[in-house]
Amino acid sequence: MLSIGKVEKYILEGIERDGALLFVLIDPLDYPSLDKAVETAGEACDAGADIILIGGSIGVQGSILDEVTRRIKERSNVPIVLFPGNTGTLSKAADAVYFMQLLNSRNPYWISQAQALAAPVVKQLGLEALPVGYIVVEPGGTVGWVGDANKVPRHKPQIAASLALAGEYIGSRFIVTDVGSASELGPVPLEMVKAVRKAISVPYIVAGGIKTKKQAEDIVAAGADAIHVGTIAQDSKDVGRTIKEFVKAVKTAGRR
Repeated sequence: MLSIGKVEKYILEGIERDGALLFVLIDPLDYPSLDKAVETAGEACDAGADIILIGGSIGVQGSILDEVTRRIKERSNVPIVLFPGNTGTLSKAADAVYFMQLLNSRNPYWISQAQALAAPVVKQLGLEALPVGYIVVEPGGTVGWVGDANKVPRHKPQIAASLALAGEYIGSRFIVTDVGSASELGPVPLEMVKAVRKAISVPYIVAGGIKTKKQAEDIVAAGADAIHVGTIAQDSKDVGRTIKEFVKAVKTAGRR
């Protein structure tokens, strides 16, 4: 059995201490420059973000990924975790990687083949693997297209709950539901969050479409242990203030 590493322990202890955590996702290709991506990550870290995620569905790999990960690592005092779009989204400069199975993909590549190809590289680089069961919910965005996902209908929370439970039984130590970045339909519905939380015992992370503090607070109150935000940091004119407000909302709801 895969032992619990430093980053996983950090996450578990953070959830126990604060009730819920805020992860900030940086997709460097969504920024006008790598400098701006690094600056945003640093400001988010200073404002209380618990983890900086780095990744993207398309193109975030190679020298760009190595450079931005190294620079963010130098600027931050929290774990840097890769949120991979494929087998190339790996860098030894990070602390850990979401080692993901896309549980509702139609393509077995995203369920087992990509993992088999990536596993030796993850070990060689010395990255901590965080076993993640990943579920794409409508509308799905770019990740839904890339991952050939049979997207979970928003009005069918029990499908998401069943997938999440299957993921836990398979061995996932974290479950992530994601509607895709900048979802025009909003984040994962609260009834779905409640259903997934009720079904599983492992930490539950909600990603995508979270644009307001109230949404973040309500999602945590419904049962999420952590949330991802990305677009709100990318678009903010005052990243520090924005992230501080979200951190406060998330942890207030979590402690309740």
